[in-house]
Formats: sequence, C-alpha cells, structure tokens
Amino acid sequence: MLTAERHPITVVPGLHRLFLDYCSQAAAARGFLGSGPLDESWREGSHASSQRPAHWPDLISLLAEQNASPSPAAAAALEALRNGAGTVVTGQQVGLFGGPLFTPFKAATALARARQATAAGRPHAAIFWLATEDHDFAEINHVVFPARRELRTLTWAGAPEAARPVGGILLDESITPLVDEARELLGASDAMEALAEAYRPGRTLAQAFAEFYSRAFAAQGLLVLDASGREFHRMGAPVLRAAVECADEFTATLLDRNRELEAAGYHAQVNVAPDSSLLFLIDEKSGARVALKRLPETAAEPDGLWQAGRQSYSTADLVALLEAAPERISPSALLRPVFQDFPLSTSAIIGGPAEIAYFAQSAVLYERILGRVTPALPRFSGTLVEPAIGALLNQHGLTLEEVFAETPASLAQRLAERAMPGEEKRKLESAGAALEAELTPLVDWMRALDAGLGQSAETAAGKIRYQMGRLRSLAANFELQREASLTRHAEAISQALYPGGGLQERLHGAAYYFARHGFELAEEITAQAANPSPGHTVLWL
Repeated sequence: MLTAERHPITVVPGLHRLFLDYCSQAAAARGFLGSGPLDESWREGSHASSQRPAHWPDLISLLAEQNASPSPAAAAALEALRNGAGTVVTGQQVGLFGGPLFTPFKAATALARARQATAAGRPHAAIFWLATEDHDFAEINHVVFPARRELRTLTWAGAPEAARPVGGILLDESITPLVDEARELLGASDAMEALAEAYRPGRTLAQAFAEFYSRAFAAQGLLVLDASGREFHRMGAPVLRAAVECADEFTATLLDRNRELEAAGYHAQVNVAPDSSLLFLIDEKSGARVALKRLPETAAEPDGLWQAGRQSYSTADLVALLEAAPERISPSALLRPVFQDFPLSTSAIIGGPAEIAYFAQSAVLYERILGRVTPALPRFSGTLVEPAIGALLNQHGLTLEEVFAETPASLAQRLAERAMPGEEKRKLESAGAALEAELTPLVDWMRALDAGLGQSAETAAGKIRYQMGRLRSLAANFELQREASLTRHAEAISQALYPGGGLQERLHGAAYYFARHGFELAEEITAQAANPSPGHTVLWL
C-alpha cells in the first residue's frame, strides 16, 4: 500500500465557487445540484430488475459486444447488470494514448462507488462512457509525457477533413512512429505493450482508447461503452425527441437557470443563446458534426425551422430523421448526461469540477425529461509523487501548498532562501526583526500625532520594508548563482507536480504512470477514491 496524504479540496488553485460550495455542501449549491457529495441516497436507486426499462436486454447485449473477451471481473460486472444491478457512470473524450491522468481518476472513482454500493447490499457496476461524438480534434490529438528535465508533447497529425466525431477517426500508418516515440520515452512495460497493441493502424480512436482502459482496469471490472452507434441512439431516442419537440421551452428554461445562477453569485459553465439548441446533426456525406440552431417563427413557418450549416429542417423533418437514422442526431454537452442516463438508468454520475458545475444547468433538463435528477459525485483528485521528486520535497521541506503557490522561478527563490548558511539567515532575520520592532511603534506614534502624517509615515515605512525584502532577494539570488542545482530542483518539482501552473492530473498523460508503476496503480487509485469526501490526495509512489 502506498503512502497517501489527504488535503482539503481548497488546496487546489483555480476552482470556481459553485464547485467549492458544492464540496462544502452549502445550501446555495445544493439548491442547483439537488444533492451533496456525501449524500448516499443514490445507492437506493432503481436497481431491481423489475424496474429496468424494456430496452435493458438490448443494452446488456451491446455492452457484452463492446466488452468482448472480458476479464473475470468485467464478466462478473456484466452478469450483475443482467441480474438488475445499478450503474455508476463516468466518461471522457477518447484522447491519444489514454489522455490525461484525470481519466483513470474518473474510472477509479466510479469503480469505488460501485463497490461501496454493492458492499451495502445494492449491487452496482461501473461503466466508462466514451465521449466519441465530440468533434474537437485539437483537444484529443496529443498527450504530454514527463521526460527527464522536460515535458514532451506527442501529437498525432491525422486531422480529419471536417469537424467529425473523433471516436470514429481511423488511425493510419502515421501513428506507428508516434508509438515508437512513446516507447522511447516510457520504456518497456506491460502498459507500453498495451498502448502499442491498442493504438495501431486500422483501429479507431474509440477502439484504441477503450482497449487500453479495459486492460488498465481489467482486475477491477470496468466496462466501456461507445454510444455513438444506431443501437444506443435508438434506446436514447426519447430524450433526443424531447429536445427536438420542446426545443424552445428547454432553451427558455436554461436561460432562466443561467439567470438564477448569476443571481446567486455563480456563473453558467456552458453558454446558452436564444437560438441555441441541445442538438447536433451528423452530415450524411462529410460526417461533420454541425450545430442545429433554431430559427425564429414566421407566418410561413409558425413552428419555426432548424438550421444546420446551409440546410434547414422542420421539426417534422428531424423527428423523421430520428426515427430512420437516430445516430445522426447528437446531444450537446448539457443534454448528453440526460441522453446517457435514460438508457443506463444511472444511479450516480462521476464528474470533474467543470462537469459538476454544468450539472447545475443540466438539472433542469433532467427534471423535464426524466422527472428526476441523477446525483453527480466528484471524481478523485490527486497528485502522484514519484520517489525522486519525493526526495526533493523532503530535502527542501516543501509542502504541496507551497508548490501550488509558486512559479518555477519563485520556487527556486524560496529554495535559495532556505539554503542560505545559518549565519546569513540569522543576520537577515535579526535585521528584519529589529527594523520591524523600531518601525511599527514609530509609525503608530506619528499616526497618533496627525492622520496625514501617519499616512505619509506608512508609505515611507512600506518603502523601507520593500528594501529589506530586496536585501533578502539579493542574498537569495547570490545563493542561487552559487548553487545552480537549486534552480534545477525547483524546475523538476514544478514540472512534476504543478506543470505550467496547472494540476499534474490535467496535463500529464496517464500512460506514463501506468508504464512506470504498473497496472497495479489502478487498484491503488481505486482504493484511494473510496473516500467520498471531496479532497486532494498526495500519493507517494
């Protein structure tokens, strides 16, 4: 078992207020999200087979088809679903070589919650939803791996001609040299072999991503689901049809919700305009995913029209298309969780901070379409500390909060100040203390004589304090020049734990850690994700 340290979620920089209020179970946030992170009532969701929808056998068949040759744990999860087990669902875009580190964090959290519900007598299985219908290729065509003293970005240049759903894009021969480059960076390991086997010419991005994570979480029984095909879209068609037939009502409802969020001091995560819709259309010829927009009502078209690119459609046209080819109608970010949870009868959905925030908007769609709101629970958040970086943290007495608060340059300055010989530090500290001891009562005395005089004294005192700080910086800079290793240490720590001023989990590729520490890491993260209280975990590898 690895060593772990738990920190409050507030240690993470840059989180918006709605998510922080949700984590603290503030009443204002609960009013938008319906439940808090520690609410366990989701386990009581409709898990009995008698309560499953009519399409449940078809859903199990689709899952069995997409999880062919399952591991024993995955086979047990499929069997549990056949017997009416509930589902805990998470998902992510199908990124190159497994995407960023928070991707397995999501999977591990879904597995941990499913385990807990099962142990409490409510059998559940974890399903990883592949967000294959997203069309932003630039978001998923690259991965970042640590490489000694730098971060290396591997980018696949196989861009599609149109903004097509990324899941169906075929890998061609250009992926092979990229796999070789990854092997050079990551070295030989079971994870690297799984990566090379998954990401090979002739596979789609969805197939490659699904195969890699099926291998990574084989022992835990994670099931993957690509919902972009006709079979799943037919199961979710009632949700899509509601979005077509009630488009104007839903837009008005979302605009009202956005105003409510803003009035409460929050902001809407997803922008909604009066002509927005919750749908995209997949072009039959190019395969492009084009936003469907609502056109104003006219005398000739009292029900209004829809526009996708240069083509216009009536509501009846879209309903007919939905019946004939449901896979050509694709949900937006706000509708997707509803479209997902209707066929899956989801008990709980696992999301990151941004996803939890836009659930505050999606909740009104849940209520109008499903008559219920699926509880949204936060994913595991963590920083993985490798042994060499852990040694540097201990050597310099650094905490995670200090690393998060600094740039590489300012962190180097901090290390230099700590590395000064004891006599130098004592002289600086003594001078600073003596200065403050004399300066503070002097300014207080002058303020008591006259307010204007006191203000001038405070200004002058600030300049004196600044010069004292400058003396400290001069001494630290001299120490930096004398000890070049301190700069290297600061850069290594920042690159490993807070790369580019952002969380490690959002930038570093997950495959790097599986290659370095084995697929056993999947169980370690799942075990750490068992704590339902929102926080940030430092895991010492």
